[in-house]
Amino acid sequence: MSTRVKKKPTKERIIETALNLFEEYGFHAVTVDRIVKESRSSKGGFYHNFKSKDELLYTVHDSFITYILDKAEDAYNRYTTPAERLYETIRSFVMMFELYRPHVTVFYQESLYLSSDYYDAIKQKRRRYKDMMFRVVEEGKACGEFRQEIPVPITSMAIFGMTNWTYKWYKESGQYSIQEIANIYADLVMNAVLTKEASVKPEYARFFLASN
Repeated sequence: MSTRVKKKPTKERIIETALNLFEEYGFHAVTVDRIVKESRSSKGGFYHNFKSKDELLYTVHDSFITYILDKAEDAYNRYTTPAERLYETIRSFVMMFELYRPHVTVFYQESLYLSSDYYDAIKQKRRRYKDMMFRVVEEGKACGEFRQEIPVPITSMAIFGMTNWTYKWYKESGQYSIQEIANIYADLVMNAVLTKEASVKPEYARFFLASN
């Protein structure tokens, strides 16, 4: 282990090590002893930061869900039109993978192993994010920016499905940067949901990729 990694705070080292181990071996196959050993920490250091391995798994899940929820709420409060809010929400979600791709992978692999209290807390935040997306799409249709013929639930869930699946294939070493991928996703969604009239507004030109 490098000197740089050793100098990281104990909690950060434990989380990073646990992420790698959970992703590779699964939650139940990884013991606290192994996390402690590979993170160069101690049992005391582990239990000073986490009451249990369950709480560690919850912390992994909560960190990225809290991040995207905060970004979505910020976009809603900062911008005034549904189109702007949707565009910024999509981009912030995709950009999240630059920081939290391992967290998302572990979440989808191991979320069923969360104890009921922790699972309920995560579920509440996921519901808040889902409700916010539904609200933005509903408001976009109500004000005439989004196409009337696209149902709110299907449109919202299609956006979730497309963006969530990024964790399966995104690699930092790939052809496109995460910012480029975020812009591509946003272009695809905005082209799909905006009315023709809204799509040609000069202030919305930034939603779309520049044509060659």
